[in-house]
Amino acid sequence: MSFVNLHLHTEYSLLDGACRIKGLVARLKELGQDACAITDHGVLYGAVDFYTAMKDAGLHPVIGCEVYVAEDMHVKRERDYSHLILLCENETGYRNLCLMDSLAFTEGFYYKPRIDYALLEKHHEGLIALSACLSGDLPRALLDGRYEDARAYVEKMKRIMGPEHFYIELQDHGLPDEKTVLPRLISIAEQTGVQTVVTNDCHYLTEADADAQEVLMCIQTGKTLEDDRRMRMDTKEMYVKSEAQMKALFPGHEDAVDRTAEIARRCRVDFDFHTIHLPKFPVPDGETAESMLRRLCDEGLKTRYPDDQEEARERLDYELRVISQMGYVDYFLIVWDFIHYAKTHGIMVGPGRGSGAGSIVAYCLDITELDPLKYQLLFERFLNPERVTMPDIDVDFCYERRQEVIDYVARKYGQDHVSQIITFGTMAARGVIRDVGRVLGFSYQETDQVAKAIPMDLGMTLRKAFDISKELRDLIEGDPRIERLYNTALTLEGMPRHASTHAAGVLITGEPVTHFVPLQTNDDVVTTQYPMGVIEKLGLLKVDFLGLRTLTVIRDALDLIRQRGISMKPQDIPLDDPEVYEMISAGDTDGVFQLEGGGMRSFLTGMQPKCFEDIIAAISLYRPGPMESIPRYIEGKQHPERVHYETPLLEPILSVTYGCMVYQEQVMQIVRDLAGYSYGRSDLVRRAMAK
Repeated sequence: MSFVNLHLHTEYSLLDGACRIKGLVARLKELGQDACAITDHGVLYGAVDFYTAMKDAGLHPVIGCEVYVAEDMHVKRERDYSHLILLCENETGYRNLCLMDSLAFTEGFYYKPRIDYALLEKHHEGLIALSACLSGDLPRALLDGRYEDARAYVEKMKRIMGPEHFYIELQDHGLPDEKTVLPRLISIAEQTGVQTVVTNDCHYLTEADADAQEVLMCIQTGKTLEDDRRMRMDTKEMYVKSEAQMKALFPGHEDAVDRTAEIARRCRVDFDFHTIHLPKFPVPDGETAESMLRRLCDEGLKTRYPDDQEEARERLDYELRVISQMGYVDYFLIVWDFIHYAKTHGIMVGPGRGSGAGSIVAYCLDITELDPLKYQLLFERFLNPERVTMPDIDVDFCYERRQEVIDYVARKYGQDHVSQIITFGTMAARGVIRDVGRVLGFSYQETDQVAKAIPMDLGMTLRKAFDISKELRDLIEGDPRIERLYNTALTLEGMPRHASTHAAGVLITGEPVTHFVPLQTNDDVVTTQYPMGVIEKLGLLKVDFLGLRTLTVIRDALDLIRQRGISMKPQDIPLDDPEVYEMISAGDTDGVFQLEGGGMRSFLTGMQPKCFEDIIAAISLYRPGPMESIPRYIEGKQHPERVHYETPLLEPILSVTYGCMVYQEQVMQIVRDLAGYSYGRSDLVRRAMAK
């Protein structure tokens, strides 16, 4: 292979690139190309997904970005930016690109995230620069006839990047300005001794996708296809081309085509998915992290189990051994610390949720308020010694004061070591129909009719909707305009539409965040450019700081009670008050967290809960999957004598839920007791079933 696409925009050039990563890999295979670059506009959003997909297919990924460059990134002048391609030659280059791209958002953002040449000169090591498309400084100067400026620019880039790290791009998409500038680019390359490289500015996969790309750009700019003033490509040549096509475009410049492969071979960046990058907790002098964790747990054990500590001590010792062996001592201290801060500063904290409630270490540290021994919760569901994954404790805070805890963490570990996490909104089935309908000039009523023909089911797609909705099929088959609407929407469905801030996730790193991931800004909030799944894949510590309005309501209720002269805490509320269960059994649950929906109220009136365990079962049953067992559960609760077990070995495990398999812990216990699995192996079965 002697041609590699070094200038390519995936779907992460939001509403501008239509090269879906999955489809791109298939297209490269079809063309027999064994390498490709990702160079999205101003961001690295898709870098890890692109890298993974390419590696899985046996292809070579080149990580890069088409950055926006201003004369001075700190001066805000309208539309003051040009384009420049930067490719990562090695790990140093990746870190430099992450840092510059982060500063482009946090310091240089004005219309676009901008760097400047002073910043590039400071952080150019490990990067290869290409002069970019018609929006680059070099083509602009040549088009304007500013030949001395163009020559000075090339000499400047040779000085900044080094002569082996700057190339002049040659492009031909049939645009008049490209025809004009091409011979001038070739001429100045010969005069300055800079090598040329041939690229195609890929925005979509095949020529047939050009129309969908135009629609995508109209969605971005809020225009319709009929608007003469809309931004447009004016060509249908910006697709992923073959080597033969590129050589045919540039006869006599086969060396510039072959040079793309030489550059790709030089670019070697590998993401590490095997190392855990936990920050170190600052322990007091004279202590280690292990000794501090042990001391805090011993103190908590005496408080939590004042009478009989033997079983609890055995479980605690086991958990501490596993935590130490897996290298997660600092993790527990970090979580203990910010929860301790919240509780000592009057910030309401939830009692614990998720698999973390299965840890007696978390219970002794006051991270959770649920006794895992009393409720037979399994530690291995939270932290499995046979499958190394980052522990994950979700913590609820008072909605109004959640940010105070995040600010505390940022002060403790450093502002540059803490970031919130990005999430992407995608063009879902109904939404993409509405977007495309507007661009194609449909009236609101027409688009609304098509959108409403798509069922509202969870995970609904346009293809599923076509299969199950006769109304939608009739609309599509009865009107060519609607058929075009549907087919165009199908091309764009699922693409990321916008970036926002994840509601809970916070990243904490031992080194500055930009050593690992690039940053960006969403309004005034600094977030990572990689979403939650990628953060976890890179072995970075992500903690969910959930803002829960219910905790704010509880706080306000306790304040009102205090005004009546009664001081109490949520832990003082008894869990066996019969009047509470009468209220719940009557379906009088408006405002009761997780119990107030109409379907849940109906279930509760049939179930007639009498104890806290019944409430646990109700919440666990009322979700997709277990809901099928609700009638059987109620029947078993009302008539325990009718409960049947396939084997007596199941009775001690399932009797609490009247023969129904409700809890994931029950799955693990069954696999362990009936099949002889360890708890670690049984957790792997549970995970497989959950997927």
